[in-house]
Amino acid sequence: MNADSPTVPSKTPRDAPRPAPPAVPVRRRLAVPLGLFAAVAAAFAYVGAVDPNESGHYPACPLYLLTGLYCPGCGGLRSAHAFVHGDLPTALRANAPAVAAYLGFAVLWIVWTARAARGRPLRIGLGPLQLWTVAALLLAFTVLRNLPFGGWLHP
Repeated sequence: MNADSPTVPSKTPRDAPRPAPPAVPVRRRLAVPLGLFAAVAAAFAYVGAVDPNESGHYPACPLYLLTGLYCPGCGGLRSAHAFVHGDLPTALRANAPAVAAYLGFAVLWIVWTARAARGRPLRIGLGPLQLWTVAALLLAFTVLRNLPFGGWLHP
């Protein structure tokens, strides 16, 4: 073979079919969802045991301390406490978006765990429209709860 002869393309390792990745055991696929569940359950158990309605157990909201305004998270601990104790009306009164977030997290966690058990990744297809909608709803909730006629939304 001399330098002027054309080169014949050869099969490179890049073109060769790749072997399938090794199967991951179910317990390893479920480790992260179950670990997150344990952490969230422990946090809810703590908030359920230590009443946020009694002063001195939790720090106050910095925004409320500095400005007197309620942020979208104000009342979230009281809401979680009522939620743990099965008092849904009180939980909704303390912070309705937080209750929606608890339920949304539960649904998302169930879907994630089911997909992980099957070896499929979790894909959340939230686009800009959905994210801006959630942000607008939280902003409207925050503004409304700080207006004089929004006192029914105070935690």
